[in-house]
Amino acid sequence: MKTLTTLLLTLLATSAMAATNEPVATPYNPAQPLDIAKVVSVTDTATACDVVPATMVYIDHQGQTHSVTYPVMGNCTSSL
Repeated sequence: MKTLTTLLLTLLATSAMAATNEPVATPYNPAQPLDIAKVVSVTDTATACDVVPATMVYIDHQGQTHSVTYPVMGNCTSSL
């Protein structure tokens, strides 16, 4: 029963991600240059005080949307 529940939750999560029409984020590879024509969004790390994963969504010069993840040091600022 646990395996069936896990499978169902995995399918639901995959369907939810596909419904957003955003590309699946791939890890950044410094050996492969990025073709960035326009940055769409970048993860807000203002409240993180450590190295955290960030995601950048961008459009390349052919009009294709890509998403890349990379480690970044948070800004460690408070929103108080």
